[in-house]
Amino acid sequence: MRRVDRADVGAPASLIGPGRAGPAELARARTFFNGPIQYDSKGRRKSFPFAAYKGEDVRKCLDLIFHGKCAYCEARYEIVGPVDIEHYRPKGAVDGDAAHRGYWWLGAAWENLLPSCIDCNRRRYQFTPRDLRSLTAMAEPWHRGGFVSVKTGKDASFPIAGARLTTETPARARSSILASEEALLLNPCDDDPREHLRYWIDRSEPLGLVLPKAAPGAPAALPELTDDADAIIAHARNADVSVKGAVSIQTYGLNRLGLVQERTRLLRRLEFLGCILVDTLALADQLEDASLGAGGLAELLTTTAGKLRAIADRVMSEIDGLAKPTEAFSEMVRQWIAVFRSEL
Repeated sequence: MRRVDRADVGAPASLIGPGRAGPAELARARTFFNGPIQYDSKGRRKSFPFAAYKGEDVRKCLDLIFHGKCAYCEARYEIVGPVDIEHYRPKGAVDGDAAHRGYWWLGAAWENLLPSCIDCNRRRYQFTPRDLRSLTAMAEPWHRGGFVSVKTGKDASFPIAGARLTTETPARARSSILASEEALLLNPCDDDPREHLRYWIDRSEPLGLVLPKAAPGAPAALPELTDDADAIIAHARNADVSVKGAVSIQTYGLNRLGLVQERTRLLRRLEFLGCILVDTLALADQLEDASLGAGGLAELLTTTAGKLRAIADRVMSEIDGLAKPTEAFSEMVRQWIAVFRSEL
């Protein structure tokens, strides 16, 4: 997950302005949710047919801002499946609070919409790493050693630390009041994920895990392996790691097997490119040293060394390119580059 600034792209036209789909739907939703709960002939609670958020212009704007990537895991959703336009604050219900009818007034609110791959958004069982003691078993993550099946995916989850807001508030006061809820899920447009998440960067044994950021001196720790938010919170506090990071990793399923596999492949590619760069620079150094006493060969050796350094520059440009916001898992690459440069 990486920080994303959506300020440069205004709200899609369909969500704002008189007569548009967004305001018209909000008026209907206000009537529906301010009235008594309605039931069908079989006694099931009726749901409101939210649809304005599905507009084509909404999809295009989100695709532009997030470069065709999931807001949570940074995977390219056109590869793994169709994009879900996801509500950060769930629109029709909240898990664990049967009386809550959802943040319905945000059903078509631009700031509440994010693009998500289906696995980050939809709840289902995923193979997830057991704990850091099983790193050896996970070294070849194409096998399931070290992983156990646990339910992940956001769906209607929205754990908070404060008191939950349940009534509509004026737009001018909404941001400050909603902030008082102390949301425990990372929103890449409101939070800086670097303050809460870090990747497991071990150049001797690449493994694409993401961890909650630990306090200075605290050891690395994976989140509690459960879909119980309270248990994840308690475990994170006890381990002295970011609560928001731990809850987000486990709720979104950021360490599900498929993601760990793809990130590990990318880390191995980076290690391969890094080795080529280091070996090329070392060879250039040797040629330049040899040119000092090479007589007539000095010019050839120096020219060859220069060409090798140019190749090394191209390899470094390729590595840097993988950290661009348009690339999948770019934040993990950025962190790998920081370690690589420090060692280089």
